[in-house]
Amino acid sequence: MDILVSGSMAYDRIMDFDGQFSSHILPDQLDNINVSFTVNSLTENFGGTAGNIAYSLSLLGEKPRILATIGQDYHRYFEWLKQIGVSTDDIRVVEEELTAGAYITSDTQNNQITGFNPGAMKQQSGFDFGSVDPKDCLAIVAPGNLGDMAEFTAEHEKRGIYSIFDPGQSLPAWEPSALAKCISQSRMLVCNDYEMEMICSNTGMSREQVATTVETIVVTKGGAGCDIVTTAGTVEIPVVPAVDAVDPTGAGDAFRGGLIKGIVQGLSMERAVQMGNVAGHYAVRKWGTQQYSFTMAEFNAQLAQHFGS
Repeated sequence: MDILVSGSMAYDRIMDFDGQFSSHILPDQLDNINVSFTVNSLTENFGGTAGNIAYSLSLLGEKPRILATIGQDYHRYFEWLKQIGVSTDDIRVVEEELTAGAYITSDTQNNQITGFNPGAMKQQSGFDFGSVDPKDCLAIVAPGNLGDMAEFTAEHEKRGIYSIFDPGQSLPAWEPSALAKCISQSRMLVCNDYEMEMICSNTGMSREQVATTVETIVVTKGGAGCDIVTTAGTVEIPVVPAVDAVDPTGAGDAFRGGLIKGIVQGLSMERAVQMGNVAGHYAVRKWGTQQYSFTMAEFNAQLAQHFGS
């Protein structure tokens, strides 16, 4: 099966702040912030939503196709993708731009502040959907170029491709009608609980009303697990504990890899979300994105331990 992963390709610069943001940001001074954080370390990792999801899928034995743009400094990333067995054939190189860059600071409570330079992501990637069989294809539209996100969801609906819409950090840029349209053109909406509130605020709909426009909503809730929301109600899936968690960066993308693996295997939605939780629990135990690893035997053992075989 073709798994189409659209979104961003980025280099992540991740900083570790040994304190709590809440101790430095005064609630009554949010309109007058002038704050500097001294961090313990800075690391650079391969990142971006498309790259991170593809990495998770590669660990799970899949060969995803990345639909994204990358800048003139693409060489190191392409070498990495080659090492993990992910094709670069569908990634458009934009020679006049640098690759997108995320500058992420995490505190001791796993809160994050991120600055993002879109770079090559300002350009659309373009993709010929005539190269895939809609009946043997699943697509996820993760945060990336807004034009791609809107066009891809429309193309998925038109061709009957199973499509997951994952607006994530792109949410502030969406007009209400365009956001609602992308959700309704998809089979599934995936977001975290804060993003769900943003979607409701943006569209003027309650969570229950959003659920009437899409087949399934999966809401991740960090340490509280996940909700599977449909018009029939809500099913709660518990978290997979990670007592040695150090960094939440990229955990949501790892989750999406596990979720997609379960769906393409034809498993129940509950089982697919459980697989997502297992993948996410590996990610939070390492600093940075695309740093965690597991074998399928290890993954399946964790899945059986926490959710049964």
